[in-house]
Amino acid sequence: MKISTDIDSKYKELELKVCSGDMTGEVRSVVNELHEIFDRNLTGTDEKGNKRILRRSEIFSAYSEGQRVMILTIDGRFVVPQKLYELENELQEADFIRISKSELVNIRKIRSLDMSITGTIKLVMKNGYETYVSRRNVAKIKERLKKVREENS
Repeated sequence: MKISTDIDSKYKELELKVCSGDMTGEVRSVVNELHEIFDRNLTGTDEKGNKRILRRSEIFSAYSEGQRVMILTIDGRFVVPQKLYELENELQEADFIRISKSELVNIRKIRSLDMSITGTIKLVMKNGYETYVSRRNVAKIKERLKKVREENS
């Protein structure tokens, strides 16, 4: 990997460019890390009312619970002001995928999949959280997992 810096007054704002001949797992990883650093962070409120900045890499799941949208991290659950579809738009490029009408998961935080005879998929996240992929999303998540596996090969 080659890293170069160009400091010049012609630049009015910070500009980062990733150049590669192919979209490899390494390139995707670098781009995702840059997004983690520079993209808008999410702010959540815990059960005690304390606000906290939530890094995308910490998030396991985002889901609707009643009229609230919750973010699940290793540190607990946080309420966020965004609607689930807004989070989906924000997090789509950062390895998140919709698994049901009411939930998104971080595909990089999946520990295992349990395929049942009925056609549903039980996801077990790295923190032990278990959830299910709705039948209408099974094909989509299988395709996305296949792409992730190919990128990491």
